[in-house]
Amino acid sequence: MSQNRKVAIITGSSQGLGASIAKKLSKKNVNVVINYSSSKELAEKIRDECISNGVEAIAIKADVSQNEDCIKLVKRAEDVFGKVDILVNNAGTTKFADHSKLEKLSDEDFINIYKVNVIGPYQMIRAVEPIMKKTGFGAVVNISSIAGKTGIGSSIAYAASKGALNTMTLSLAKALGPEIRVNTVCPGFIGTGWFENRFGKETFNRIKKDQENITPLNKAGTADDIADSAIFFCLEGAEHITGETLISDAGMHLNLPKV
Repeated sequence: MSQNRKVAIITGSSQGLGASIAKKLSKKNVNVVINYSSSKELAEKIRDECISNGVEAIAIKADVSQNEDCIKLVKRAEDVFGKVDILVNNAGTTKFADHSKLEKLSDEDFINIYKVNVIGPYQMIRAVEPIMKKTGFGAVVNISSIAGKTGIGSSIAYAASKGALNTMTLSLAKALGPEIRVNTVCPGFIGTGWFENRFGKETFNRIKKDQENITPLNKAGTADDIADSAIFFCLEGAEHITGETLISDAGMHLNLPKV
């Protein structure tokens, strides 16, 4: 019955990894809240796909960098479903900047990236805390990056923000137990449409091939691969785990060149 289903909010879930997580959760009989900041059309498409899996789903516009939006997003989910059991902090942003060219990043770049990648997840967790504490169950999954573990990535600001998110996971896991578990997934390369649209098909295919060649598992990650890792923390099998950071990258981090 719908009353017995868990309820999940997935931020930034109108496309890419967030959409994959939402669809996979719906296939596991979880009601889902699709969050988007720009494309209502894409969000409603994912919502409808989730509904076709036999669950209830809604799409809500909210900018996680704005605390008022986070509060409204959680309140709307509670009004519709009566509870929130799962929060996946997937929304993120970056700026591409060569790590060796420090002048390419301004203080505003750092602020804008941290507002979405660090402050946004904090605000979302703060907003769901009372509901999860009341029901006695909460699973929070932060989507980070191996950039936060290794210092690589699209820019130093991005890597630093993901490192901060990893540390925040530890702090919140200590602070919010026993009712709420907080864990992090650190993906490597994810072959999504966003990546292909930015770099073009030819470059995307080259990078994908490089990933297959350098990873011990000879695999370039997909959104579905990472979604499986995130869902592990959300549902059965991870009840004894909190404050953990799981690298999901086909072993890419093992073969990174020494700096």
